[in-house]
Amino acid sequence: MRKGDIRVSEQNFDIVVLGGGSGGYAAALRAVQLGFSVALIEKDKLGGTCLHRGCIPTKALLHAAEIADGAKESDKFGVRATFEGIDMPAVNAYRDGVVSSKWKGLQGLVKARGITVVDGEGRLTSPTTVQVGDQTITGKHVILATGSYSRTLPGLDIGGRVITSETALQLEWVPRRVAVLGGGVIGVEFASVWRSFGADVTIIEALPHLVPNEEESVSKQLERAFRKRGIEYKLGTRFQGVTQDDSGVVVTLEDGSTVEADLLLVAVGRGPATHNLGYEEVGVEMDRGFVLTNDRLQTSVPGVYAVGDIVPGLQLAHRGFQQGIFVAEEIAGLNPIVVDDVNIPKVTYCDPEVASVGYTEAKAKEQFGDDKVSSYEYNLGGNGKSHILGTSGSIKVVRVEDGPVVGVHMIGARVGELIGEAQLAVNWEAYPEDVAPLLHAHPTQNEALGEAFLKLAGKPLHAM
Repeated sequence: MRKGDIRVSEQNFDIVVLGGGSGGYAAALRAVQLGFSVALIEKDKLGGTCLHRGCIPTKALLHAAEIADGAKESDKFGVRATFEGIDMPAVNAYRDGVVSSKWKGLQGLVKARGITVVDGEGRLTSPTTVQVGDQTITGKHVILATGSYSRTLPGLDIGGRVITSETALQLEWVPRRVAVLGGGVIGVEFASVWRSFGADVTIIEALPHLVPNEEESVSKQLERAFRKRGIEYKLGTRFQGVTQDDSGVVVTLEDGSTVEADLLLVAVGRGPATHNLGYEEVGVEMDRGFVLTNDRLQTSVPGVYAVGDIVPGLQLAHRGFQQGIFVAEEIAGLNPIVVDDVNIPKVTYCDPEVASVGYTEAKAKEQFGDDKVSSYEYNLGGNGKSHILGTSGSIKVVRVEDGPVVGVHMIGARVGELIGEAQLAVNWEAYPEDVAPLLHAHPTQNEALGEAFLKLAGKPLHAM
């Protein structure tokens, strides 16, 4: 057998990983560190959706959008710049260069670690075997990590001018008008990009707010920011139907209103990629396509684990990555710590950014009692670095009275970079009194987080 090659003569391994996305390759890398032999099966490209069709390429587009906005608004900073428009082929070349570099790096890392990569679509055929074409790959343990796909709604067919995020990433032109079905993470990120590129955008969201899983005050601030940017949205009204022709689409809503656009982006979430992979036939318990596990990510079949988007809960690349590491350590008997979904950091990379970890104030009151929870929301208008950047927004910290910080919720330019400190405070159950004395460099946006901690510790300097 040649390690890192698909020509496998020996087909027995300690661990077989089905899927080479964030969860799968993380499991494989950690497993070989722990001394296991590993086969990693991938039908497409290592890195999966996140690297090739999700996180990395979309954030490259969002950075190009940030540059475009900076060029258009440069006069207010005393910089004379000329904005001549968006060259989508050049933007896409930049995006593809980023993706290609990360992909080559990952391939080299996997090869250097001695992981055997098996190219092809795998199917679970027993608790210890995965079939890939005419090869049977056997492992003492199997980790299912097959990822997700773009969902649609019943009766809403994808095709033509009705597209998903995968097609949106490959557009070689900037649409004049776009309708976005879904005001969650994917929807608001693409809406943000297209508006920066010059398109008129309308978001359609059935729930009462954009990014409805976030703190309500943050959602409302995002709505105000989008309105100021000229992004339209229709909230609390459901999609009814769409027609399309060579010139565009007409989206009809249940309230009788219509939205006309060049394209309709369907951004209503992602479903688990588990169909026809043999899971149920082997006895893996499922629910609506998701693989059910216990809190140690063990499926109903002993020796078979599942990680990432196929496990119910948050569908985030870093959640899958962490779960992959967790399972490798679990198999090794290291008894790793479980991180609950509520304490996994989330970032939405639109303009302005949204970042959060832990309970919203409403959820914290449900969990701990109305009279046991307090919060403070610090306005970024008082933060020097935020003023320099020209961003508005806020940082809200939620705590249990005489207890730890249980939630941090932020909106503003670049606040995603603050989520590391926030998740440490929440996951280590830090009291505001514990972290308030710690220093934050000046001028940074981190100071805003420090001010919120100071306020909840009862010794605010800049807060009233």
